[in-house]
Amino acid sequence: MDMDDPIIFTDKIPPSFDPTGTLFKNAEANGFNARSIVLLIVSGLLLIFLVGNYALYTYAQKSLPPRKKKPVSMKKLRKEKLKHGVSAPGE
Repeated sequence: MDMDDPIIFTDKIPPSFDPTGTLFKNAEANGFNARSIVLLIVSGLLLIFLVGNYALYTYAQKSLPPRKKKPVSMKKLRKEKLKHGVSAPGE
């Protein structure tokens, strides 16, 4: 084989230079690939988690009694009365 002989590949064109896009025409649909399976599983689990949390939240809002308020201490009552200008009894 001489260096002067041109090598011609007429039947094999690299995919980057193929203007007709036969690479994509010849590709067969083989079902789901690994990325799409992982994406479906993760998104499904996230959706189940969010829907479950919402269901638990609404159930808790309906079934649990309202919270009891903490009793206000006598010191805080005196301070509030002094702020409003009302004198505390005995002073």
